[in-house]
Amino acid sequence: MDIHFRTATSDDLASLVNMLASDPLGAQREDTTTPLNTSYLSAFQAIDSDPNNQLIVAEHEHKVIGMLQLTYIPYLTHIGSWRALIEGVRIHQDVRGLGIGEQMFEYAIQQAKQKGCSMVQLTSDKQRPDAIRFYQKLGFVASHEGFKLAL
Repeated sequence: MDIHFRTATSDDLASLVNMLASDPLGAQREDTTTPLNTSYLSAFQAIDSDPNNQLIVAEHEHKVIGMLQLTYIPYLTHIGSWRALIEGVRIHQDVRGLGIGEQMFEYAIQQAKQKGCSMVQLTSDKQRPDAIRFYQKLGFVASHEGFKLAL
């Protein structure tokens, strides 16, 4: 399958929101009504205008089939190095299991290396055991306990 990776555009938003909502957890927190909730456009514009954020899509035959957000974070630790945080990972349900996620992560990790990052990190909801197995298969190690506080 010929996959092309690129930066998302505002024309991709409806497809991206639908992918975010396409699982039990996302279905509870995303809004797929039409017209699209304007909060998505505001968030997209903030991401798109920030040089330390990249919203990456995987595309096949001009159809968006995958996505992730890559955020570059400067740290004082590790001798003042940069890290890349991967969030919002989704592969369209029609093409899961075809290796697209692996290709998308290879692309994202390459982007992080080009930016000078010394580490790539991510979190995954504990209710997503398949995603956790996928990340472990890619070499990610559950080395830290993560915490979140809803505001």
